[in-house]
Amino acid sequence: MTQTLSPFELLKAEAPATRPLVALSEGTDPRVVAGALAAHQAGIADVILVGPQAEVEAALRAEGSETSEGVAVHDPATSDLTADFAAEYYELRKHKGVDEANARAAAETSLVYAAMLVRLGYATGTVGGAVHTTGDVVRSAIQVIGMAPDAGMVSSFFLMYPPKGAPDGARAMLYSDCGLVINPNPAEMVSIAAASARSASALLRVDPKLAFLSFSTKGSAKHPAVNKVTEALGLFREANPELAADGELQFDAAFVPSVGERKSPGSTVAGRANVMIFPNLDAGNIGYKITQRLGGYSAIGPVMQGLAKPANDLSRGCSAEDVTQIIAVTILQAADAKHPEF
Repeated sequence: MTQTLSPFELLKAEAPATRPLVALSEGTDPRVVAGALAAHQAGIADVILVGPQAEVEAALRAEGSETSEGVAVHDPATSDLTADFAAEYYELRKHKGVDEANARAAAETSLVYAAMLVRLGYATGTVGGAVHTTGDVVRSAIQVIGMAPDAGMVSSFFLMYPPKGAPDGARAMLYSDCGLVINPNPAEMVSIAAASARSASALLRVDPKLAFLSFSTKGSAKHPAVNKVTEALGLFREANPELAADGELQFDAAFVPSVGERKSPGSTVAGRANVMIFPNLDAGNIGYKITQRLGGYSAIGPVMQGLAKPANDLSRGCSAEDVTQIIAVTILQAADAKHPEF
């Protein structure tokens, strides 16, 4: 089994000289507070817990902590920053009919406030989703932080880590898109794949080998759904000739070397893929959960890619450890934006 450090382990090993500052939009949730404190105590980040002051402070006391250097509480209802955030939100959204009163109300919500902290440079990135839905988290991020100029679209992925004692051939992988884009067309699959390749380089520290997945391998089945995948692969290769990619591949042909050699002989990707590009959200979401629940892999995500600055989602079933790992992912994404050679 190939060992790959988790995002938290990577940051611990690299020990950044200056601690990044991450805003947690759900600062009253016990899991968020515990995960944020763990990140701070480990020395990987300072944190802002966003929410009603008294409730956040009560949650901190329940964890045996309190506000201190590196652990701040921001209450959007009383913060000195809220007026500026409301004015910024009004400028961003007035073309959509948002008036100044609506903008003030939005700026007082924890998701918009935390995203504004990132947009205006007060925080490195933001994390939410332990309480709010993915739709709410993504909408706030897109509206406030916006897309990266070269992204084309916002998509998501999961980092999948094999369990201890996994058999030979098990390896860390990136699955995309498993949480956001329902039925991408070929051009959208290209955007997802290109962003996923960069994310794999930054977060897994591997040379990405991308498999465009299907229920068919190299023409073993004929169907418009297969045609979509092969078209996406062709477009991807034209746009990214330097990246290793193959398709259409069934999962076993992408993952198992002996099967890959039989089904796609001579491929540098088949049997060795570490970035799995799913044809739609049905396949991606089902696939990552089977890998997690039956295969025993650890799943970190959904992680968003394609934004101008990092903002990430949590599962509403997340643990405190999940929060800590997503904080680490957010910091690594910010470092990648500054140092794309990673």
